[in-house]
Amino acid sequence: MEYRELGRTGWKISTVSYGAWAIGSAWGSVNDKDSLSALHKALDLGVNFFDTADVYGDGRSERLLAQLKRERKEKFYIATKAGRRLNPHIASEYNKKNILDFVERSLKNLSTDTIDLLQLHCPPTEVYYKPDVFGLLDDLVKAGKIRYYGVSVEKVEEALKAVEYPNVQSIQIIYNIFRQRPAELFFREAMKRKVGIIARLPLSSGMLTGKMSKSTNFENDDHRLFNRHGEAFDRGETFSGVDYELGLEIVDQLRSLVPAGMTMTQFALRWILMNPAVTCTIPGAKNPKQAEENFDAACMPPIPESVMGRIKDIYDNRLRILVHHYW
Repeated sequence: MEYRELGRTGWKISTVSYGAWAIGSAWGSVNDKDSLSALHKALDLGVNFFDTADVYGDGRSERLLAQLKRERKEKFYIATKAGRRLNPHIASEYNKKNILDFVERSLKNLSTDTIDLLQLHCPPTEVYYKPDVFGLLDDLVKAGKIRYYGVSVEKVEEALKAVEYPNVQSIQIIYNIFRQRPAELFFREAMKRKVGIIARLPLSSGMLTGKMSKSTNFENDDHRLFNRHGEAFDRGETFSGVDYELGLEIVDQLRSLVPAGMTMTQFALRWILMNPAVTCTIPGAKNPKQAEENFDAACMPPIPESVMGRIKDIYDNRLRILVHHYW
């Protein structure tokens, strides 16, 4: 496993870490026994950073991580998120009472006294222009409720605004072969300020595993069925905002570029890690087999520059116009 520093926390975290959305909710059937086995496998392979949220299965994945901590002696970090429990999810509801309530609930779910890293969970754009919200997070650090804080964003512009706040330690943003815009201006600004970058949805909702086809069926509670056009939340969260059939076509183009000895999944993850600005990426894993495939990507050799150039050409010619200026 490879490790990189997360912001100014002093933590060295695994470059391929674990995203716990899939073991919580909205990804079809999931079995807690398999999920816990996947979490244990991640630790076995050197993963020391796990990302979750209070809304993933209404705290389900937070509680699984608490169980993992009870069962293992290794030191690892847990990042959770707060804000998406708000209904309506509007900027004015990001107030002291609500944020504190969310933090207390996550502390209970995680069976801990202090949250390692709390992230605002894709708040409305207006929140980034409310310094008092970030002041509330500073107060929570002083009170010992959280060690550090960051933000999960939908848009590059939100990320650029968030890094202006001096105590923001990390930005979680969608960055994958289908969504390349963050690597332009934002990555440079984050590096300048020593802000960690957590690349989320690295496999574009599983599309970049190369295991999907036109006949793939998704269960009714899987966002890949019910949110393709943004019916439930931002459409960019599902297949990176790319049309399903177009995504399949592009994956077929990419297959010929995958080096020998590397799976499509590992290729997509290794592509992300080719950028030194990225601290880690957080693919999900519902079982140990998926975990092993994901985390082995950190040990793979670099992707040749010629191949990186061809991937960029595919993005520029087929995807840029569809996604680049939306997020």
